[in-house]
Amino acid sequence: MTSPTTGPPRATGVPAASGGAAPWRESAVRARVAALEDLLGDPSDPANPAGYGALLEADRAEVPFAQGEALLDAFGIVDEYVPRSLGGRLDAMDTLVRVLRPVMRRDVGLAIGHGMTTFMAASDVWTVGSDRQREWLAGLLRAGGRAAIAQHETAHSNDFVRSQVTARRGPGGYVISGGKPMINNLERAGALVLFCRTDPAPGSRSHSVLLLGPDELSDARAVVTGRRMPVGLRGCRFGAVEFDDCAVPESALLGPEGSGIETALRSFQISRTVFAATAVAALDTSLRTAVRIGREQTGGWHGRATDGSRTGAAVTNAFVSLLLYDALAVVASRALHLLPAETSVSSAALKYLMPRILTESMYDLSIVLGSDFYTREGTLGIFQKHVRDLPLLTLGHAGTVACQATVIPQMPRLARRSWFVEEEAPAGLFRLDGDLPPLRSDRLALACGRDSLSASLLAVAARIEGHGPVERALRTLAGLLVEEFRDVRGRVLGLEAASGSSAQPARFALMDRYTLLLAAAAVLGVWDQARYGSDPFLADPCWAAAALHRICGRLGTRVPDLPPECETRIRHEVQLRFSTRTSYDLYSTPIPG
Repeated sequence: MTSPTTGPPRATGVPAASGGAAPWRESAVRARVAALEDLLGDPSDPANPAGYGALLEADRAEVPFAQGEALLDAFGIVDEYVPRSLGGRLDAMDTLVRVLRPVMRRDVGLAIGHGMTTFMAASDVWTVGSDRQREWLAGLLRAGGRAAIAQHETAHSNDFVRSQVTARRGPGGYVISGGKPMINNLERAGALVLFCRTDPAPGSRSHSVLLLGPDELSDARAVVTGRRMPVGLRGCRFGAVEFDDCAVPESALLGPEGSGIETALRSFQISRTVFAATAVAALDTSLRTAVRIGREQTGGWHGRATDGSRTGAAVTNAFVSLLLYDALAVVASRALHLLPAETSVSSAALKYLMPRILTESMYDLSIVLGSDFYTREGTLGIFQKHVRDLPLLTLGHAGTVACQATVIPQMPRLARRSWFVEEEAPAGLFRLDGDLPPLRSDRLALACGRDSLSASLLAVAARIEGHGPVERALRTLAGLLVEEFRDVRGRVLGLEAASGSSAQPARFALMDRYTLLLAAAAVLGVWDQARYGSDPFLADPCWAAAALHRICGRLGTRVPDLPPECETRIRHEVQLRFSTRTSYDLYSTPIPG
């Protein structure tokens, strides 16, 4: 993950020929995803030990989903978190997202409890750890161990720079005092990445990160206690730790002393992107559940759910929201490799939109379920579980406020130096497959003053061709969003000259509009590149027009209705994917059940 690479060439509209390794890479990824899907099996099959029946039984008992965890261990899922250079299979973040989606599609708690927390902790080690620390953790994980990360500060609204844990200099290392109240998988962890204050003075060099092994965690002066979540993620094991003058060696320091805040902010770009991009799979399952109910209620897919009814609109709206969110997820995941200096914005935008897209879509789909929404058994019970689990993905150190704090300070500089003058992003950013350069975590920047993703909004909007009603609608919507972007830029520049707290609420509103415009840029870019691909639905402008129409609605922009063929095409795709058992995300992956 740290081998050098040259920066990507800037793109034109026509994609360059893919490298010889690209087809092999895509084939290998699809094979891994298919193997995991086959291993997990049909979730709606009552005889499947890893199906919804066993999953919901574990949820009611508030215990980890043991059958699911056993299958993930048999698959060797932990190798997906370990870089190839250290013996694992991790080579690209978009690949990791695709491999994790079958797990998230099955159960949010299984995805978080079994491995994604481990990946969060490991990201810090892969980012700044020494060779010895990286090799030690890789060996621990590949031997079946787990890692936990302690950054949450529940006493301070998860403001991780107000750490209640201090590490002061002592003989041969540090002496740790204080506690962390909510750490996932702490009781099962063989390694703990601990964020702590090493300098009482305020400032950006006040915190450091420690990598603690079993010796430190089993010390008599480190007390671990278990906790349970009251509503969601019932199968996850949360614990608290209290350190009472616990001595740790100098070698526990992860990165230079005082680099904790910078390490966390760089690592967040990786972990929040992977988390948020994987979460779309849970919405995929909920959409599939709603389609199943709609078909049962109306006697098949030619019944009421495919006409202009409220239930039919709810299903198609959720599908379009899923696609537009996944477009930004694909872009943010690939940007970690192609545009690492710019990902502080794209990763924060993705995580910021996650609660809105997921929560609103789940609410829309609950209309289809009606009273079945309250079902906690069988295939329908997974919807209720996702409703409880998904909101907890939006909490934590990288939640909404953290995302706003990342993007808002950068907007004036972007408005001055980048917006409407930057070159468009490389074409590879918008492809669903294709080779990526190795991830260079040292190139992840806290801010760089460039935004080539938004430049792609302008570029693609200017080259939309065709004279059919859908192409005309797409061109009109893209043009409206360009003007919206121009207005955002003008208002950001105007607020920069303003002083006082009265301008602050406006900055939050402008950041909200900006993230939606980034999603629109991702939609246009993915559609633009899909025209050269093999998926006829993604090459069709109908889904892109519908996605931009929804974004305009969220922005409050008044737009005419879409051509009728847009909704017909999208509703047909919803039912087709249900019948052919393929996922609802951009990858159209075959799934069992």
